[in-house]
Amino acid sequence: MDTSTSYLGMSIKNPIVVGSSGLSGTVEGVRRLAENGAGAVVLKSLFQEEINLESDKVIRDTKAADASVKYFDYDGRKNPIEFYGYKVREDNLNRYTTLIRESKASVDIPVIASINCYSDSLEWIAFARELERAGADALELNMFFSPTQFSQGRKDKEELYFKIIEKILGVVSIPVVLKISHYFTDLGPMIQKLSQTGIHGLVLFNRFFSPDVDIKKIEVVPSYLFSTPAEMALSLRWVAIMAEKVDCALVASTGVHDGAGVVKQILAGADVVQVVSTLYKNGVKHLGVMIEELETWMGSKGIQTIADFRGRLSQEKSSDPSVYERAQFMKYYADKKRLTVK
Repeated sequence: MDTSTSYLGMSIKNPIVVGSSGLSGTVEGVRRLAENGAGAVVLKSLFQEEINLESDKVIRDTKAADASVKYFDYDGRKNPIEFYGYKVREDNLNRYTTLIRESKASVDIPVIASINCYSDSLEWIAFARELERAGADALELNMFFSPTQFSQGRKDKEELYFKIIEKILGVVSIPVVLKISHYFTDLGPMIQKLSQTGIHGLVLFNRFFSPDVDIKKIEVVPSYLFSTPAEMALSLRWVAIMAEKVDCALVASTGVHDGAGVVKQILAGADVVQVVSTLYKNGVKHLGVMIEELETWMGSKGIQTIADFRGRLSQEKSSDPSVYERAQFMKYYADKKRLTVK
C-alpha cells in the first residue's frame, strides 16, 4: 500500500506527524522519531511564557545579589538588568535555532518549528524570522488566549488571532500552520475564517493542562497528563464537519493512539494526524505498529492510496450529515431497548 501523502506542499511518507513535545526536544529524539517512521516532526515549542519566567527570575536574582548593579554600564547598555532579560531570550532562541539546524542535518523528513506565545507581543515576529532562517520547513503557531481573562472581551481575543497571523505571514515565506483550541463561541465559522487568512494548515485541537483535586491531601494536582482514545471524539467531529469547508490542510490532534485512530481521522477528512501521548505510553517504536495497522486496513479494503479514502465520511459526503451535529442521546437510548428503569 502507498501511505505517502502531501502536507504543506511537502511529500511525506505517511500521514503520521509527531506533535510538539519533549520527544522532539533534542536532535537525538528527532532522529529516533524519523528512524521509527514518522512522516514529519514538530519540534518542542519555543515557549514565550517559559522564557519570560526565566528572564524575570534572572532579573530578580541579579537585583538580590547586587543592589547597586543598576548603576553600572554593561555591554554598552545603561541598564544591565534589562540586558540580562534580553540575554535570556537570546540564549533560548539560539538553542532552538541550533536544534532546527542540527535536526535538519540529521533526518530526511520535514522538521516543523513551533512557537507558543501567550500575548500579542512582537516576539512572535522575532521568533518566526529566526526559525525560518535556521532552516525550518514550516512553522506551527501554537496560539491560545485564555477564556479566563475576564477583562478582555470575546471580540478582542478573536481579533488577536487575525492580527498575529497577518504579521507572521508578512515576514516568513515557509508554510504556516495554526494550532488552536475549541474555545470559540462560533467554532465552525471561526475555523473557516482562520483558514482563509493565507495559513497553510489548522491543527484541531490543542490539549491543555487540566487540574484535578486530591481529596486526601486537599490540594490541587495535575490530572491526566496523557490523552486517551476517547478524547479523539472532539477533533474527529470537527474535522468531519470542516472538511471541504476550509482553504487549508486539516490536522487532527489528540486521542490518536493507534492505526485505527489514524484511519478514522483520515476518513473524516484530515490531511494528516498528530500523535504524542501514545508514544509516551508505548514508546517511539509504536510508530511502526501504527503504520503497519494503517497498511493492513488499506489492504483489507483494497485501498491503494491515502487520497482514495480521505474524507469519505466527512459531513459533506455523509448520507446523514446531521449525525455530526446531533447533540442529544435520544436516538441512542431509544435504540437500546435492553435499558430499563428500575
